[in-house]
Amino acid sequence: MEKLKLSALDADDLGVISAAVQDSLVAVRDCAFFAGEKRFVLLLNRFCWEADPGIDSAYWRTHSALVFNDVKAVHHHRIPLQEPDRILELLAVGQEKDGSVTLRFAADRGIRLEIGRLACHLGDVGEPWPTPWKPAHPLG
Repeated sequence: MEKLKLSALDADDLGVISAAVQDSLVAVRDCAFFAGEKRFVLLLNRFCWEADPGIDSAYWRTHSALVFNDVKAVHHHRIPLQEPDRILELLAVGQEKDGSVTLRFAADRGIRLEIGRLACHLGDVGEPWPTPWKPAHPLG
């Protein structure tokens, strides 16, 4: 399986990245704002939606880095910053009408990034590993 490497410079590109990171798991401690560099980074345990389960019917996960550049400020909504080991489930990433980027997590949690311009990169790091579990969402 080839490593994913994507960039987003507009909302359509960000939609592709959002689909790729849906159901990623991230520890609160692995979300970091480097204010001096104007960079926000998430280290993800990404479900590989693009991978074929293959002959052994295994699904795949891999570690990935999701990086946003030109970030002016970060706002948290119900993110338990005092619990660095808490695992969050990333559901979607999107650009808002005001230009900000919102990362939506399960349990009505979110992070909003005020950005100067959209400059986002997703890259897989390390080797993928098999998992028997495929994320599922209740219907309606």
